[in-house]
Amino acid sequence: MLAQEVARKYAHGLFLAAQDRNLIDQGYQELADVREVVTTESSLINFLQAPQVLEEDKLKLVRAVFTGKIEQLFVEFLLLLVRKHRAGFLTEIIDEYARLVEAERGIGRVTVITAVPITDSEREKLKDRLARKINLKIVLEEKVKPAILGGMIVITHNEIVDGSIRHALDSFNEQLRKVKVA
Repeated sequence: MLAQEVARKYAHGLFLAAQDRNLIDQGYQELADVREVVTTESSLINFLQAPQVLEEDKLKLVRAVFTGKIEQLFVEFLLLLVRKHRAGFLTEIIDEYARLVEAERGIGRVTVITAVPITDSEREKLKDRLARKINLKIVLEEKVKPAILGGMIVITHNEIVDGSIRHALDSFNEQLRKVKVA
């Protein structure tokens, strides 16, 4: 939960700063590139989070790696994250920034988790219902997790709807435990 709160706060601030400077689209692409770098080079984030490394050395590394390769606003943002000890949340912040940009473009990302893959017709029906509900064009990310047994879990940016059989069984089990037998 902390990661989501931190990501929302910092991504929103960055989004507003990028909007003021007309850099939203450039930020979308450049931050995707930064995300790829920190994902493939996990040692970079480990270095930026290491308590034994001096902050000055962390800042020098960020400047050396990113200055001239991405817009200065985004370099300064990365430096801020280092100073505020938030570098460990970088991928979540970038993902949230991307979500904000996509929402601005009229696109909503939704994750759906099912026990088995959904059919094309189920996918289209789900996308239509979600598009009407959140008033955005839906980009669906599908995950299959047999452990939910059946039904589906739908995750939007600000809501989780758990319609899985596993959840229903767990709720039923909890209700049974509360029943007092005389």
